[in-house]
Amino acid sequence: MTDDAYLFLLDDAAAPLGVPPATIGDLACLETPAVRAWLDAHGATVTSPELRVLPPEETAAIPERAERLPVPLSEEELSLVRHAVVPEAVARVEEELLAYRDCAEGRDALLGRALAAGVPPHRIVELTGEDPATVTAVAGSGA
Repeated sequence: MTDDAYLFLLDDAAAPLGVPPATIGDLACLETPAVRAWLDAHGATVTSPELRVLPPEETAAIPERAERLPVPLSEEELSLVRHAVVPEAVARVEEELLAYRDCAEGRDALLGRALAAGVPPHRIVELTGEDPATVTAVAGSGA
């Protein structure tokens, strides 16, 4: 496995391998001189249907004869690529997990603000579904 994602060109644009970078949005690597030169050398553009990208853990699936170029992606770009290459059912669950993470990220601070505002612990448990021990622990930590 490599640490880089790969841009590659497929012989058959209808093949289901990878994801066209144009469907992901603005990947910073697509604007670099190295990628532009590689695309020019192969007569391709960032919107060519044969151009695909795969995350590092999937690059073994690239056909051996395919033209390829390793590209660094930011964590956010890599997350978008990974999300785009999974089946739709998995993508939906991933979206739910991301929403959960976003909601849960400030959980203790929110519970602490509720307690400081005078919301009784039993009411916080009712509203949030949190375990009473969690609310008690936050109350005890002064969060």
